[in-house]
Amino acid sequence: MSILLINLYLSFLKIGFFGFGGGYAMISLIQEELINHGWLGLEDFVNIIAIAEMTPGPIAINSGTFVGFKVSTLLGSLAATIGVITPSFILVLILAYFFKKIKDSNYVNSILLFLRPAVIGLITAAAFTIGKTSVIDLTGFIITSAVIFLMLKTSIHPILVIVLAGLSGMIIYA
Repeated sequence: MSILLINLYLSFLKIGFFGFGGGYAMISLIQEELINHGWLGLEDFVNIIAIAEMTPGPIAINSGTFVGFKVSTLLGSLAATIGVITPSFILVLILAYFFKKIKDSNYVNSILLFLRPAVIGLITAAAFTIGKTSVIDLTGFIITSAVIFLMLKTSIHPILVIVLAGLSGMIIYA
């Protein structure tokens, strides 16, 4: 087994262990790991996240699969994907065993209450990182503002908003 595959596994294992709050909260951690290892530049990272968001499944798993393939083809995809799901798999096994004992625990509820603001901070940091790279001109800013407005002030389905933003970008930037 090559050192690269081991590094991919360990990096995504780290992302899986410390990426509390789901995919969006993991984005800043994924970015740091991938760019620090030199596997992706910032622009490639933003593109990978965009693809990972558009495809079915969790962002961390999708990005692991894409990055693993880009870095080391099929074996890289397997190493990164298995790395990112290992912590969740282990945690689910442990929680399933202890669920009845901890479901009403004040300690568990306190930990979850503490993690919520941290997760919001991670998601916000990821949004700013992606925004700095993605919003490159006034037109991009207008599209971004329109999407935020539509998501916050209307009941338009997110898929329709994504399609409309994509069509706008295709018409304006083509």
